Amino acid sequence: MSKWDRFFNDKIRRIFIEKRRVLDIGGGLRISKERGNRYNQKNAWIAELANASNYKILDTVETYHPDIVGDIQNLPLKDNSQEAIICSSVLTHVENPHRASEEMHRVLKSGGYCFVYVPFLYYYHAEEGYYKDYWRFTEDSIRHIFKKFSSIEIQKLHGATETWLKLSPLGRFSIFLFLARVADIMLRKTNSKQTSGFYVFLVK
Repeated sequence: MSKWDRFFNDKIRRIFIEKRRVLDIGGGLRISKERGNRYNQKNAWIAELANASNYKILDTVETYHPDIVGDIQNLPLKDNSQEAIICSSVLTHVENPHRASEEMHRVLKSGGYCFVYVPFLYYYHAEEGYYKDYWRFTEDSIRHIFKKFSSIEIQKLHGATETWLKLSPLGRFSIFLFLARVADIMLRKTNSKQTSGFYVFLVK
């Protein structure tokens, strides 16, 4: 298992074990066939944890049957009302990610957790009628927009070689991605700042 997969698994498990109320903005965990635009069988283990908690999905449209319809840039939630927030693959699609960060900070309780995924070197991926594709994030920009949080942990996804390959037509073939990952390890490129994206774990 890669270090970024371990980071994801450890932080998501920690959220559901230590916090009762969990808000998934955009439904990025993809653990529900009824309340999300995609379902990911690989994350079925998270659904078991979510079923034991007060897990809610917020989205901007009613199309995919979220529990709450709202905009991350103006959350329809009270100050200090949420114990944990998951925000995966959302900030790249909103007009003002700074405002979105401030809103997540506002509605989180003191000591609340926030797990975020944002892309850096990644292909264009808007969805007509649902969302546009505005931004990419470096580690510097992540630290800037989340500076109000008391703690920030950042984990890169993929080394430089694998990131480059994922952007090419060869990225469709798992054998080439595997070889690229081996090359990153051998060339010590796993900690390169040229990465496909970042997982971020925040504490208010």
